[in-house]
Amino acid sequence: MEEYERNLGEMVAQLRNSSEPARRKCEVNLQLWLSNKRSLSPWGYSINHDPSRIPADLPEARCLCLGCVNPFTMQEDRSMVSVPVFSQVPVRRRLCPLPPRTGPCRQRMVMETIAVGCTCIF
Repeated sequence: MEEYERNLGEMVAQLRNSSEPARRKCEVNLQLWLSNKRSLSPWGYSINHDPSRIPADLPEARCLCLGCVNPFTMQEDRSMVSVPVFSQVPVRRRLCPLPPRTGPCRQRMVMETIAVGCTCIF
């Protein structure tokens, strides 16, 4: 679990330190090795922040196109639809007593659903 959380933390740090502006541009870039920019349903990442979760920040995919990129014209085709692909990821929830109660906070492992990429559907 430690390595998993460290890897997520590294990805969040890369997103925060990225020199690339957060674009909402529907285009495929075949020059990049990143699969999210080479997809016919490209996506970018944003940071999903929840202070009661450990880790508090998770990278979450967001589709860059309403439609999908036609592989022949490399233009957006709205006869198809880009939709997020969701996955369950393990996180720890911080559970603290509500006032007027006092006491230590507990942690509980739960699965949370987040968008991890996008795909094209008809």
